[in-house]
Amino acid sequence: MKKLYGTGVALVTPFTEDLSVDFKALKKLLNHTAKGVDYYVVMGTTGEAATVSKEEKKQILKFVKENNGKDLPIVYGIGGNNTMEVVEAIRETDLNGVAAILSVSPYYNKPSQQGIVEHFRRIADNSPVPVILYNVPGRTSSNLTAETTLKLAQHPNIAGIKEASGNLEQCMKIAKEMPRDFLLISGDDMLTIPLYSIGAKGVISVLANAYPVIFRKIKEAAFEGKFPKASQEQFRLLEINGPMYEEGNPVGLKTLLSLMGICGNSVRLPLATASKSLEKKISAIYHQ
Repeated sequence: MKKLYGTGVALVTPFTEDLSVDFKALKKLLNHTAKGVDYYVVMGTTGEAATVSKEEKKQILKFVKENNGKDLPIVYGIGGNNTMEVVEAIRETDLNGVAAILSVSPYYNKPSQQGIVEHFRRIADNSPVPVILYNVPGRTSSNLTAETTLKLAQHPNIAGIKEASGNLEQCMKIAKEMPRDFLLISGDDMLTIPLYSIGAKGVISVLANAYPVIFRKIKEAAFEGKFPKASQEQFRLLEINGPMYEEGNPVGLKTLLSLMGICGNSVRLPLATASKSLEKKISAIYHQ
């Protein structure tokens, strides 16, 4: 899975003002991010997967495959809190040309750790491509413990984990004991360098939609062990990062991308477009 080392960009789904998918803007985004990222992540949280229809998801995946000028690997989000429904979605999706699926830990149900293990084993047993786990307790209300992750890492079709718990001690436990070919991936832009330093192989990033070249420089410096140099690049993102999440992801990010002329700022309910105060704050930081 070395092709998934480095930066994966959690692509936004651009919408027109009438909230249909804006494929013209999506092509512009693909071209922009290709300047620095190593792979595309399609239909993650940042892509508003929760409010994109099944048919639209198919169209978006097909479009990314057909407009992938640099032939970057594609990771596709298929997750949920109904295990059998996730398995069915995997069977119904054309995964030709997809390097791996990214599957979020079950939300709302609050399963036990054993339930989480059995959920992911069932998914991995039924997926024709490798599975990357996604641990994001802030959204799911449950945490994949280090012990659970290491247990799942023994499955031959589970390739790695996007770790967005923000718990560095937990990440260190995973890094210490994970199999050599298991991918520890940062799920938090601001923790990219700390995770690189303990053995992570990359990040699945929100801000790489806007700043792909910065993330390329961070990766290159980190892989050379030049962490002070990597940190100088990361510091450039420190001020803009917070406002990205003040009113929900990708509300802030789409506002930033709109300022950059890449796509519009439209989001689908229950998300609402950025307030005037947030828009003003992001604009001020962007134009510094």
